[in-house]
Order: sequence, then C-alpha cells, then structure tokens
Amino acid sequence: MVIPLSLVFVGILVLLLRWTYSTGHSVVARRPRPGHQDEYGLLVAVSDPATYIEGEMQRQTLEASGIRATLAQTLDGPRLMVFRHDRERARALLRVR
Repeated sequence: MVIPLSLVFVGILVLLLRWTYSTGHSVVARRPRPGHQDEYGLLVAVSDPATYIEGEMQRQTLEASGIRATLAQTLDGPRLMVFRHDRERARALLRVR
C-alpha cells in the first residue's frame, strides 16, 4: 500500500501549523513592558528629564563621552540609565552641561 504524496504533504503541513500556532513557546519577542526605574537590573537612573527629547540630548552627550547610556520610558517617566560603575562620571558630565 502506497500513501499518496498529497497526504504526506498535508500531514507535514498539519504538524508545522500545530507547532507554529501552539501556545506557550513563541519565537516572536514580546512587547517590552515598562517598569519602575529600579526594575532595570544592572542599570541605574542618573537623570529624570522632563521630556523625551531632553533625555535623548543627555544620552547623546554621555555617548559622546564614552559612557553607554539608554533612555527608558519607565512608569515614573523617562529616565536616563547607565551601568552602576559609570553612575558618578555620568552625573558629573550632566551637571557640567
């Protein structure tokens, strides 16, 4: 007894679709969830700019000085975040500016 090629193809398609649409193990990244400023792991807040544009200007200032920084939209508003070991240097640069 020989199984028709079309049935084999449909069977493979069913298995692929079940794997693709199964719940619990998506390969697509979830939408980021904002948290409070103390929920960002190794990053600490060094500035709380009034607007996102002001924060982006401060971030670029730090990046130009060699400090890795990110601007996060937290539940407390926009926060400029750096690694702990760069905290004092970043605050000093932002005070001078």
